[in-house]
Amino acid sequence: MQMTLVFTLASLAVPLPRIGVELRLDRAQLILLSAAYGLTFAGLLLLGGRLADRFGGRRTLTAGLLLFGAASALAPLTQGYGALLAARFGQGAGAALVAPAAMAALRDLFPAPGAYGRAMGTWGGLSVLGATAGNLLSGVIAAASSWRGTFAVPGAVAVAALLLAPRLLPPAPPSGTAGRRSLDLPGALLATGGIVLASYGLVLTDAHPWASAPVLVPLLAGVALLTAFGAVERRTADPLLPPGFLRDRRRALGLAAIGLTAAGTATVFVLLSLALQRERGWDELRTSAAFVPFAVALLGAGRLTGPLIARYGPGRVTSAGLGTAAVGLGLLAATGFGTSVPYAYGLLPGLVLLPLGGALSFSGAAVLATEGVPAHRAGLAGGVLNTAMELGPTVVFAALLTLGGDAVSLAAATVLFAALAVATTRTE
Repeated sequence: MQMTLVFTLASLAVPLPRIGVELRLDRAQLILLSAAYGLTFAGLLLLGGRLADRFGGRRTLTAGLLLFGAASALAPLTQGYGALLAARFGQGAGAALVAPAAMAALRDLFPAPGAYGRAMGTWGGLSVLGATAGNLLSGVIAAASSWRGTFAVPGAVAVAALLLAPRLLPPAPPSGTAGRRSLDLPGALLATGGIVLASYGLVLTDAHPWASAPVLVPLLAGVALLTAFGAVERRTADPLLPPGFLRDRRRALGLAAIGLTAAGTATVFVLLSLALQRERGWDELRTSAAFVPFAVALLGAGRLTGPLIARYGPGRVTSAGLGTAAVGLGLLAATGFGTSVPYAYGLLPGLVLLPLGGALSFSGAAVLATEGVPAHRAGLAGGVLNTAMELGPTVVFAALLTLGGDAVSLAAATVLFAALAVATTRTE
């Protein structure tokens, strides 16, 4: 299911220009439509994690699947921008329940530390694969039928998950026994509002200057709410996000690696998709085909992550992955996606090295971010981890785009990957 959640995040990237033409949307509307899923997904994840810890992974997962599946079913039936936007928001809200609940259920299925670590390594690889599949399949589906068909995949997976959950997941605990912790509603409201507003402000930097009111008003309001959230959490007996949870160095580096890997992958997907369609005149199907080697490399690397983590430890694997991805990004930065650069030997090497490193760093970082977390905080760990994965592309991508052209953005990303690779070498 995790793969499908990330697939849904990336599924509109390729068909977005066609949606804009059909619904007569301007650039700002397209940006918000693309970001709507991620805004609610990231904003509600901490609350989703607390709900999973309180009511159990299975109950929260079922509720999230119902909401996610319903929104996915309604999206292709919409006829206007407002209804489609609401459906994307609904998908994100459902995903915010599903993601941490699935990780809490994963902890129940694999209680042994070693088995849970291997499961989290697999989770990391599937997350990157989901993003790749979203870019790859969405173009194929849109070219074969319509962009509305891209919503069939998450809807079908949600139905299958609802049918399989009773058989695969452990029984839900009796009502009232899953957890007696408070929901910390003030913290949940402040965190959700702060993340959504700040992320929305960053998203709009693509269409408005940083100093403009459309960017500054939501951005500053979001920062203010997040500041208030931090103050409230320090005074709450049972906080939504315990302040000490992020002080563990290995966990903090793991979360940083997850956010940066997601951001680097998203940056390449968006910039390359736009360059191929706008500058080279490629259609949706050919653009999707450009990512096939990326997916193949990712699948190959995914088979290696578990054994490598078991042998060398998650820190070294994360560092090696970040370093490999930095080389891939550096090669792509050297090309700048220019129209005179041949795909086969100009773009392809970077598009192979980046997923190889991304799979390793994502899998190793997922273990770093969750190891040592007690069972009663498995939902919290899932919420924080997925929040890092969602916010990484929003924050880092927005910052990279302000630096200049494609080559400069990719070069800056290369430096960030290399610096974090050095930092994670000291976690073992």
